[in-house]
Order: sequence, then structure tokens, then C-alpha cells
Amino acid sequence: MKNRIRELRKERGMRQEDLAVQLHVTRQTINAIENNKYNPTLELAMKLARLLTTPVEEIFTLESGPEE
Repeated sequence: MKNRIRELRKERGMRQEDLAVQLHVTRQTINAIENNKYNPTLELAMKLARLLTTPVEEIFTLESGPEE
């Protein structure tokens, strides 16, 4: 799954640490999500969407796979 978190965060002048503090996660978690090394839980994805004022489906996109 790909995401636009880095792009949206920078547009809002936020650091990874800013997101992490507001979401009660570590900066490393934000980094891993931004680098597509970790898919957030549904709860965290929805909190990110709310914080970034962007619908979740505009932040996260599924990569095409063999099952599609």
C-alpha cells in the first residue's frame, strides 16, 4: 500500500515528530509508514486522515497485485 503522508505533512509544515506526538506514536512509526515499511492499523489510518484533513482513500492507495 502506498501513501501520501509525507507530501501532506510537508504541505502543512509539520515534522514527523509533530504527527507522532499528536497521534501518540513514535516518530519511527511515522517514518516507517511514510516509507511504506509499515501499514498502519485502520484506527491509526483514520486518525491520520482526520489530522491531515484528507479522506483516508486519498491518503492510502492499494498497489495492483496478481489478485486484481
